[in-house]
Amino acid sequence: MLERNIKLTYSYDGSEFYGFQRQPNLRTVQGELEKILKIVFKIDIDLVSAGRTDRGVHAKKQVSNFFTTSKIPLEKIGRILNDLLPKDIFILDVEEMDFEFSSRFSATYRAYEYYIGEERNPFQSRYVTFVEETLDLDRLNKIVAPLIGRHNFSNFRLSDCGSNTTIRDIYEAKFKRVDEKTIKLYVKGNAFLKSQIRIIVGTVLAIYFKKKPENYLIEMLNNPNSHYAKIVADPNGLHLFDIGY
Repeated sequence: MLERNIKLTYSYDGSEFYGFQRQPNLRTVQGELEKILKIVFKIDIDLVSAGRTDRGVHAKKQVSNFFTTSKIPLEKIGRILNDLLPKDIFILDVEEMDFEFSSRFSATYRAYEYYIGEERNPFQSRYVTFVEETLDLDRLNKIVAPLIGRHNFSNFRLSDCGSNTTIRDIYEAKFKRVDEKTIKLYVKGNAFLKSQIRIIVGTVLAIYFKKKPENYLIEMLNNPNSHYAKIVADPNGLHLFDIGY
């Protein structure tokens, strides 16, 4: 029987997951998806995915693919999965791709958004990190601007990051206002290291609030593989926003 390469586009609320990647005896996004896929396709499924989010991080758009010989129509796959998946994962689209497509290696960019609230709101606490102070977007954008371009981001990853290279291209990094009390950092790049966005946000806020010198982020970029303190922002404000192909 001919194999099909199925692409899943989906979103999830990361609040109750121990991250994306499959882990023994822990509830993860990949683990929940593969458990339901096994029920539907009667075989172990090993998902290939565009990115791996940390514990508590959300995705407005995540992409995975897998191979199957099943003849279940595409429109039924999405409906069946959404009926069986927990309420914090939702399939947005199901497509059949050519055999060479890889959700990870075919991606041309990933984009994240990090939400910061200037006033505490319990209804947003899972999705926004609060600073409870009005922020100056112009100053924040001045601090973050040096990230744009190709850099060695070795100082912007956690020690357990398994990436073979720390060179990354950042296409856009900009703070924008969402509403009267919320701003977001939009970051678009070819790929990201483990916790890279959270370390960027933590570093930018430390500079903004004068806990670190004004040139601290630039020094971290200019002196890779040095022992700079890694200031990691909370995970709940981070959302995987888009993946391009």
